[in-house]
Amino acid sequence: MASTTAPSRTGPTGPQDTPPPPARPSGSSAWRSRLHRWDTKGTPYALVAPFFLVFAAFGLFPLLYTGWLSLHRVSLYNVDRAEWVGLRNYTDLFTGQVAHYFWNALLNTVTLGALATIPQLLMALGLAHLLNYRLRARGFLRTALLAPYATSVAAATLVFALIFSPEGGMANWLLGLFGAGPVQWEAGRWTSQFAISVIVTWRWTGYNALIYLAAMQAVPRELYEAAALDGASRWQQFLHVTVPALRPTILFTVIVSTIGATQLFGEPYLFGGQSGHQGGADHQYETLGILMYDQGFHSSMLGRASAVAWIMFALLLLIGLVNALITRRLRASQ
Repeated sequence: MASTTAPSRTGPTGPQDTPPPPARPSGSSAWRSRLHRWDTKGTPYALVAPFFLVFAAFGLFPLLYTGWLSLHRVSLYNVDRAEWVGLRNYTDLFTGQVAHYFWNALLNTVTLGALATIPQLLMALGLAHLLNYRLRARGFLRTALLAPYATSVAAATLVFALIFSPEGGMANWLLGLFGAGPVQWEAGRWTSQFAISVIVTWRWTGYNALIYLAAMQAVPRELYEAAALDGASRWQQFLHVTVPALRPTILFTVIVSTIGATQLFGEPYLFGGQSGHQGGADHQYETLGILMYDQGFHSSMLGRASAVAWIMFALLLLIGLVNALITRRLRASQ
């Protein structure tokens, strides 16, 4: 007859009983373990959720709503009544009623961006190179570079509007010292764009200089010492050591400045005074931002203004794509 006793194990010290199976956790401990797993997995999402909620409310929804408006004829004074027109707002901008103003605004945006961005970044690079050396009051100079950036757009533009005023302005006074006649800065196409570019350059040069300075301080000093031992002057060190090391930073500032130039609005709007909403009496410095504002709030054509906004958005996406391609090329060449 078979035995019904439990089997036993034989170890080096004698027979041992089989260990009992592990006890199942109680209901409260299982609930705490489940809460711990939820907390570990869900806490990161809960921490980033406020950003996405704010972005969806103030970023994504306005973007989609603007796209919907761009396909309708909508009046500023009767937003509830929208008439579907498809792509007519876009065709009006490219080849229709306001095509002349659109292409003029696009050209002004490009020329103003070039006049403001190129001198601005070159001056910022030179200032950063000077401040990278040991100078007296270097800390004060670095702080002073941020003063124009901290100044409001309205205050800076109004001051420069007085400087470039045709009646008693400082710019015409300086020209008079050299025997040149007074210039109607706001009336001419290139003179007005030059004046506006001076405002933009004054506000953003110091900001970009500090970005370059931070990147310069990350360049190893051994490279400069090796270049100096090879007989390189400071100018040669700047060209052959500093500039190649700052190539990604320079690309970043070029892209950011180009995006800012595409969205340029405050300086030309305030510089023109009563005619600022249309970029001057003859639209001589009207940018895409000014055109969008003029179509939406002065012509009460919200659909057409929304189309301008989406064209600006497409230009920004194109700039971002160019940035990605150039960055990939730079990484591949290193």
